[in-house]
Amino acid sequence: MYTSTRVAGVLTGLTLALGATALTAPASHADIPACTRMAAQAGADANDAVTAACHRGVSGDLQGCVSGLTGAGVAGGAANGACRLAAHEPR
Repeated sequence: MYTSTRVAGVLTGLTLALGATALTAPASHADIPACTRMAAQAGADANDAVTAACHRGVSGDLQGCVSGLTGAGVAGGAANGACRLAAHEPR
């Protein structure tokens, strides 16, 4: 009886530890290259301003990303789409 309680406790602890690791992992799945490609296809030069705006999209600042891309010459709808791509897993 004691062994089964101990095993259940270990499994619960392991599950919680792995879940916390997954939640606190950095946004390594962000797709900045897709964001910059979409901005370039919409007419913007692939420069530091575009890359910086896409980085803001990765960090969750969608409005800042869209504003940065719009300022770099990307149309509003394309800027919104590019910023949404920034936060998604590469394909």
